[in-house]
Amino acid sequence: MSRDDSPTESEQPARPAPILTGAQRRYLRSQAHPLKPLVFVGEGGVSPAVVKAVDSALASHELVKVRLRQPEDKQAAAEALAAGTRAALCGVVGHTVVLYRPDPEEPRLALPRRD
Repeated sequence: MSRDDSPTESEQPARPAPILTGAQRRYLRSQAHPLKPLVFVGEGGVSPAVVKAVDSALASHELVKVRLRQPEDKQAAAEALAAGTRAALCGVVGHTVVLYRPDPEEPRLALPRRD
């Protein structure tokens, strides 16, 4: 396959969101506690631009906080962000959403084992 025949990023199959146990979600929330929110969602809500910004932050950091500004439905907004970025929703605390998506080649965070 030549360079021109290789699939582009958009053509590669999408990885599903990781499935986490309760203990793993709790561990990730504890790791996210000292972090500052990297993406802020304004009054416009979850838009394609916001999803793209969160996707980029997850690619760089694996674990991110997203701050929602007066959402009508926090849980729905959090689930929309998780679905749009193929990330695991670790929790919603106040107006802050914690999302996790491991690096496909070199995960930086070691999660507790699944039992």
